[in-house]
Amino acid sequence: MADSDGEFVADNLSDDDLMDHTVEDEDDDDDHHHTSAGGGRPSRSGGKSASGRPKRGGGKKDARKKNSAQAWEQSKRTWEMDLPEEGEDGTLDLTTLEAEKRRRLMRDTTPLQRGIIRHLVLVLDMSFAMTEKDMLPTRYRLTLSYAAAFVREFFEQNPISQLGVVGMRDGVAVRVSDLGGNPAEHLERLKELEGQDPQGNPSLQNALEMCRGALFHAPSHGTREVLVIYGALLSSDPGDIHDTISSLIADRIRVTIVGLSAHLSICAELCSRTNAGDGSQYNVAMDEVHFRELFLAATTPPVTRTQEQSTASLLMMGFPSRVLAPGGTVSYCACHNRPCREGFLCTRCGSRVCRLPAECPSCALTLILSTHLARSYHHLFPLRNWVEVSWADAARSAACFACHCPFPDPPSSRSKANGGEKGGGGAANSEEDRPKAKGVSESSRYACEVCGNHFCIDCDVYAHEIIHNCPGCQSNVQQPPGAAHTNGHDLSNGHTNGAMVIDA
Repeated sequence: MADSDGEFVADNLSDDDLMDHTVEDEDDDDDHHHTSAGGGRPSRSGGKSASGRPKRGGGKKDARKKNSAQAWEQSKRTWEMDLPEEGEDGTLDLTTLEAEKRRRLMRDTTPLQRGIIRHLVLVLDMSFAMTEKDMLPTRYRLTLSYAAAFVREFFEQNPISQLGVVGMRDGVAVRVSDLGGNPAEHLERLKELEGQDPQGNPSLQNALEMCRGALFHAPSHGTREVLVIYGALLSSDPGDIHDTISSLIADRIRVTIVGLSAHLSICAELCSRTNAGDGSQYNVAMDEVHFRELFLAATTPPVTRTQEQSTASLLMMGFPSRVLAPGGTVSYCACHNRPCREGFLCTRCGSRVCRLPAECPSCALTLILSTHLARSYHHLFPLRNWVEVSWADAARSAACFACHCPFPDPPSSRSKANGGEKGGGGAANSEEDRPKAKGVSESSRYACEVCGNHFCIDCDVYAHEIIHNCPGCQSNVQQPPGAAHTNGHDLSNGHTNGAMVIDA
């Protein structure tokens, strides 16, 4: 056969010989072309000899492979960008990194009515578009990795919710896992998808219709949501997708889409109409980090917008205790029909389930623990953002209240006096002229407005993203005289959480 440049290549060449027969770049012609001793004709080193037969020597081939850079070596990764710059004294300027941490925390903490009992279906694009390598290693592999992280984070933030997974490939919708509250089952199904290759066209309409069927029996006190990871620029639908959108609105199902390619008009219309005109539920990922942020942002419960969804209703739940099988015997659980030595007995019918939260398979009673409700509480009353501390108020703290990490010393009073006498010059004035990042404290201190303690940036991130409580407020057991044990909403356990006070 003949390759792209018209040269003859034997059919029985080995893999090493085929590597020798690669065509060099034009920029490397001066380095690799030389004049042969026989006829003075230029030939390629390690490629062709004067007779046109491929060379089998490996020395020049190894040298060429060593000098040439691979495509993955030349690409810029996200962790290689926006690195801290090194100052003249050799220290790193961490202002950019600190500003990035604060950017993730500076969000609206106004207490809003949210649905903490969620029923969400995750739709993954498994079509040919997911084979693209603009997000390494591929869109498909990266999506599966982020999907596993999303499942863990979803049940960590929403322990009394349920999740299901659906895939789109070959023009149809594929049910990956049923709607349930066991994260281990979803992770096991996602693990099985790693051995499959994406193929075919996606069908957004078929996936939405399957989600409608999965959420049809969801109770009215819970939310109905669909999260779509969409990487294609087309949708192979059997009918009119606008009819499906109207059915989603009638069933009160909200759709959120994270795009991986370009902005699509039908996706924007779908998210806007199913979210009461809110167009912010459709976003396109710019890189891997942005994709992960958009993916994990769906772990926060949505805000209740319509009057029908905000109607209060009572829900019966059971709080069982863990019991052991009598005499060290083994009994079967009613949820999976598997042998187990311990479990939880339903408070209504006495059936045994192996783990919580769960729904009793006999009487359909929701079985949870009190800690599950406590972990969902922070969505309704989030921890207030901590404020920056200026140098004027930084003298009263020398270390972080939580981790006891030492704070930088405040500038000396003499340097400030010298700067003032010289008409604004000196070291003090140079710090004032230095540009400051938004949200970053000049003293590296952040104060809770409730307890007044100072914390470092790492404890600020840990308190707002992990524990959702202020360490200073939790350790303040003695309340000031006349202080109410509420958060401004006439609800208990609010003073220690530092929740926002809303005017009546």
